[in-house]
Amino acid sequence: MSSLKCISPVDNTVYVERKYADSAEITKALQLANQAQRSWKNTPVEERQRLCTKAVDFFVEQKESIAEELVWQMGRPRAFAPFEVNGFEERARHMIDIADQSLQSVKPEPKEGFNRYIKREPLGVVFVVAPWNFPYLTSVNAIIPALLAGNSVILKHSAQTPLCAERLHEAFTVAGLPEGVFQYLHLNHSDTEKVIQSDEVNFVAFTGSVAGGKMVEDVAAGRFIGVGLELGGKDPGYVRRDAKLDHAIETLIDGAFFNSGQSCCGIERIYVHQSVYDDFVDGAVALMNQYVLGRPDDAGTTLGPMVKAAAADFVRDQTLAAVSSGAVGHANMANFPLEQIGSPYLAPQILTNVDHSMRVMREESFGPIIGIMSVPNDQAAIELMNDSQYGLTACVFTQDEDAAIQIGEQIETGTWFMNRCDYLDPALAWTGVKNSGRGCTLSSIGFEHMTRPKSYHLKHV
Repeated sequence: MSSLKCISPVDNTVYVERKYADSAEITKALQLANQAQRSWKNTPVEERQRLCTKAVDFFVEQKESIAEELVWQMGRPRAFAPFEVNGFEERARHMIDIADQSLQSVKPEPKEGFNRYIKREPLGVVFVVAPWNFPYLTSVNAIIPALLAGNSVILKHSAQTPLCAERLHEAFTVAGLPEGVFQYLHLNHSDTEKVIQSDEVNFVAFTGSVAGGKMVEDVAAGRFIGVGLELGGKDPGYVRRDAKLDHAIETLIDGAFFNSGQSCCGIERIYVHQSVYDDFVDGAVALMNQYVLGRPDDAGTTLGPMVKAAAADFVRDQTLAAVSSGAVGHANMANFPLEQIGSPYLAPQILTNVDHSMRVMREESFGPIIGIMSVPNDQAAIELMNDSQYGLTACVFTQDEDAAIQIGEQIETGTWFMNRCDYLDPALAWTGVKNSGRGCTLSSIGFEHMTRPKSYHLKHV
């Protein structure tokens, strides 16, 4: 039986090694999930809420050790690693709090002689396929609502972050979740496809690349099951002439470089009104050159390595291609001595004199690089923001809320922000358009995707 190896981007050593599940273990997990769900769906919502709350409580208590594991599994600086647990807790507790109300039956207007209602039935077994970049924040979006809705869950986490699946399983086990309701499997690509094709799986929640999402759709085709796809992004920000510039600079640069830019909803392109363009660029470059690129286990590091050298080299190639076409890079490379080709340690970069003929303005970078363009007016910004195959989030920085709403109504995106970015509010639907995927998690609407409607039409004679 083959095994997965988590190669730490910190020092290129093997940090975790685990055996992949064999066919017998996969079959057993599927059967157990199916059997456990039959009882779990009849468990009162209040009890599901109680058990999920206990799991979250235990998980949060392990914050420091979980954060340390994130440092070594995917390279997040130690100073920022606990953020993942905080975000997990915020989303989980919100979904727990609204579960009873969100899962209530829908009742139409009364009709004499009839009792009519629509019950929200669980789907069955939900297969969650989670990525490494925000391993808890991405998986919680599906896991907690699925369990609260009465489904059982099988989690397949990235080979880069195998300990995350094990941590979650530990939390649900300690909480007293019935056996089989939440399980994880370490799977290779081939066996992942087999699980999607298995009769026991009733829904697939996938977070990852566009290519990965296409794989899920192709493999699930003909099974008539639901798939939720949270895919890539090339998220834009627009700075209007009335923006509070210091706030816009600080927020957008953090949105571009946090987690070394490895965020599906990170800022990847910025459009600035021509009247404030020079001031914005000057401030953004000054802030970028204050970042400290270093080992994530060093307390002073503010920018850790990318997950792999190949990912960093992909961004380097985008930069070189843009510069060869006339773009100007503004990183002071003397500030980033760890930067070198073939290394996951990649210096941040701001590019100006860019346009949409360049890969860096159209291709998902997933790294600490941002292109900044000057625009003459709102309409030009709208056209450029929409000129993308992606549509996950977008944002505007302005003091005019009416203008923000008017612009937002013209932007092809799943979430529209004013004066913030790179954030998920669990009270709002998390969704995307175009190649950013389909489906929805979080908010009361997220429960609709983890259930199916069943209508009851009862006539009194």
